[in-house]
Amino acid sequence: MSSGGEVGIVVVVILIIVVKLSILACACRKRFPVSDGSISQDSQILAVTINNFLKNMEREKPIRFTSQQLRIATDNYSNLLGSGGFGTVYKGIFNNGTMVAVKVLRGSSDKKIEEQFMAEVGTIGRIHHFNLVKLFGFCFEKNLIALVYEYMGNGSLDRYLLHEKNALGYEKLHEIAIGTARGIAYLHELCEHRIVHYDIKPGNILLDGNFNPKVADFGLAKLCNRENTHITMTGGRGTPGYAAPELWMPFPITHKCDVYSFGMLLFEIVGRRRNLDIKNTESQEWFPIWVWKKFDAGLLEEAMIVCGIEEKNREIAERMVKVALWCVQYRQQLRPMMSDVVKMLEGSLEIPKTFNPFQHLIDETKFTTHSDQESNTYTTSVSSVMVSDSNIVCATPIMRKYEIELASSTE
Repeated sequence: MSSGGEVGIVVVVILIIVVKLSILACACRKRFPVSDGSISQDSQILAVTINNFLKNMEREKPIRFTSQQLRIATDNYSNLLGSGGFGTVYKGIFNNGTMVAVKVLRGSSDKKIEEQFMAEVGTIGRIHHFNLVKLFGFCFEKNLIALVYEYMGNGSLDRYLLHEKNALGYEKLHEIAIGTARGIAYLHELCEHRIVHYDIKPGNILLDGNFNPKVADFGLAKLCNRENTHITMTGGRGTPGYAAPELWMPFPITHKCDVYSFGMLLFEIVGRRRNLDIKNTESQEWFPIWVWKKFDAGLLEEAMIVCGIEEKNREIAERMVKVALWCVQYRQQLRPMMSDVVKMLEGSLEIPKTFNPFQHLIDETKFTTHSDQESNTYTTSVSSVMVSDSNIVCATPIMRKYEIELASSTE
């Protein structure tokens, strides 16, 4: 090949390289345009977007507040929302307009307060679900231990079941039942570590401004490895009347104790009343057993009429009754998974034929007080729930059968 031919080839190669470099340079200028050494408007917008994203990600974790910040937010704790065995809840609002509920923890000892704090932050602080109340942050100082939750405008479910009976229709109550079941199913089946709540009851189901339910109060909750079939307990947990039998007796405990409690909650939703109310002479029979008797005798329609359930809502109510009867089965292995409970309530899963969940009970379904009891408060060491004559409605035939007395604590 002549030297002229070789030169021509070299020139062509050089031209190809120059063209490719020019194309690459144009592409880079389009993607990262620079003018007079300053960052372009698009790049600035991208930087702001990323910064906002990172800030939002940071806010997903619970924030540590100071006692002064919470004192200002709550206007010196002037707006009381409610109180319970482990603390007092106040309404608060931050400078950005976010409304919160500040739960100030109190207890009979520093150890109990710290255990409550770690239980709530260690469980609800690491998970997010639409049907679980959101933990914004906390305060842990010598003079204040508090938890900061999202504000739930319509309070707790028990308010609408026991005090404002006509406020919510059965369609909405059915939606609340399904949403609550979804929240519990998430805790049991979708978290990295299974979370057992131990205290499912109407007072721990909060409703937002649109009456969407959110499971709250994780002070008794426990993280469990999925590989562990049974849970080790150091003492009784739960609220009498909602707590599963195994929580009050020396039986193995699993996450199915929450399923039982949800079943008791369903009964109260169906009846829009407490399951046992000694103040009402017409309702001293334990409601779940009364419902079972009607169901077993083919008289569920009659029970619906007694409960004031309209014809248009009876299909929904009947479905809730059948699911409740499955949830409160005495044997834990017979209770359904909460994901199946959701499907059965929605109607997408057929409800199997129901067995009598109360067959183990002696026929003593009426509550009678002990005549030789001098005090109106029953005591034992297995729980920290205060039960006096005003709220002894929590008692159940199961507890009486095994001679388990109701509990009280000194706060």
